[in-house]
Amino acid sequence: MNLEHITLTTNDIRLHTVQAGPPEGRLLILLHGFPEFWYGWRKQIQPLAEAGFRVVAPDQRGYNLSDKPQGIAAYRVETLAADVIGLLDALGRRTACLAGHDWGAAVAWETALRYPERLEKLAILNVPHPAVMAQTLLHSPRQMLKSWYIFFFQLPRLPEALLGARRFALLRQMLLASGKPNSFDPQDLQAYLNAWSQPGALTAMLNWYRAAFRSALRGSWRTPQTASWRVTTPTRMLWGVRDVALSRSMAQPSLDLCEQGELTFFENATHWVQHDEAEAVTAALIEFFSPA
Repeated sequence: MNLEHITLTTNDIRLHTVQAGPPEGRLLILLHGFPEFWYGWRKQIQPLAEAGFRVVAPDQRGYNLSDKPQGIAAYRVETLAADVIGLLDALGRRTACLAGHDWGAAVAWETALRYPERLEKLAILNVPHPAVMAQTLLHSPRQMLKSWYIFFFQLPRLPEALLGARRFALLRQMLLASGKPNSFDPQDLQAYLNAWSQPGALTAMLNWYRAAFRSALRGSWRTPQTASWRVTTPTRMLWGVRDVALSRSMAQPSLDLCEQGELTFFENATHWVQHDEAEAVTAALIEFFSPA
């Protein structure tokens, strides 16, 4: 792929980004989740660029080659959303289209809630609206059991020790066990291992979960900016049904909180829907983000 590796300053940190496509093209930012990095969009970047978009896929803070500020508070979701807006500013753009998967989708939701005037369209892959996620965790023992790892990650040091042991064997197994047999090949796993091995990366990645948990305990996720929970940005949700961690039952209630929304289920895809159904997901993104 013809990729440009460019480091941008945003929100007082530096983010490594991968960029492709015509510089004057419609800006499309792709946000990865845990435990990925920009590479999680590798199957979409080139086709989106060839469709005329200026594609920017950052390593979000704490990941791979981007800055890894110390402390849990540095990874609050409102700070992560501010990183996205800082990217737009650094690129000299007033608005952009935004797509996110996993934790990247959580950041995308937050960005849409806080900065709707900066987004043209929003695509969400396999993560519910934050209000739906919070209420489901409170009232669904089944979903709480599926999300057991969130609580495990709150422990100090032990998650790092276990996940990092034997060259990140548990993390590699997590990817393989939660995806389809062809979701991740040995080359992919080596790329992820290289990213996880960056100094400070594992703790920074886990601090996303720790910051979210602490914010939920304080109730600070119910901020004045997000009190209505309504998403006014046109939204397209893509959901792999065979997600072992997040139930499809949260998809429609999330869509109900969007003033303009569409929802597509991929019956044979896992949580890693953009890997499992790469061509279909890419086509859906091109169709949705292209000007009418």
